Amino acid sequence: MALSVSERGRAVRSKLLGADFAKQLDKTVYTDPMMEKFAEVARQIAFGTVWVRPGLDLKTRTMITLVSDTTTGRTPELKLHIRMARNQGWTENEIAEAMIHLTAYVGLPLIREALLTAKEVFAELRAEAKRAKKK
Repeated sequence: MALSVSERGRAVRSKLLGADFAKQLDKTVYTDPMMEKFAEVARQIAFGTVWVRPGLDLKTRTMITLVSDTTTGRTPELKLHIRMARNQGWTENEIAEAMIHLTAYVGLPLIREALLTAKEVFAELRAEAKRAKKK
């Protein structure tokens, strides 16, 4: 039996963010009725429809989304999408270089902020990996 758009979206989101992190977001961000409604729509539209389209792999889609967040100054979303990009195999250096490349096109302040955000997320991911190894 085929998955519903919502189920497919939940599975893709979990794969991109990591199951534990996706559950943590659900428990901390999407806890009231308004945000639960938003989360459902986001899962259906973004993860259940756009992210699963043929033609691009998830790794490429994560970089496109990261670039979009960087160039529009969407720092909270950028944090999530950096995590997704790392989970799909982009290295810290590749992410930083993609951002630095954008400097000539969108300016230093946006890229500085994006790199500071990346630095924070990279540190979080390294700490999580260290904790996981200790278990």
